Amino acid sequence: MSAKLPKGSRITGDSRNDLASSLVQRYERGESIRSLADEIGRSYGFVHGVLAESGVAMRSRGGATRGAAAEARRQALREARA
Repeated sequence: MSAKLPKGSRITGDSRNDLASSLVQRYERGESIRSLADEIGRSYGFVHGVLAESGVAMRSRGGATRGAAAEARRQALREARA
């Protein structure tokens, strides 16, 4: 789903269920709540609420800061900037 939702519009019923399933799949693949919110044109709180309603286990804040995982993350950021 790449189309932005109309600002302030209520999303209910089947359209909310479709949106929720799409957001859950993408979040579970590793996308951030903030990136999902930016893409659909809604707030962080809206996306967080939809995910919470769907029973998703939220990831903890931040990322790896030490060890191999952190080094891989830093390398990926360097490559993205280049």
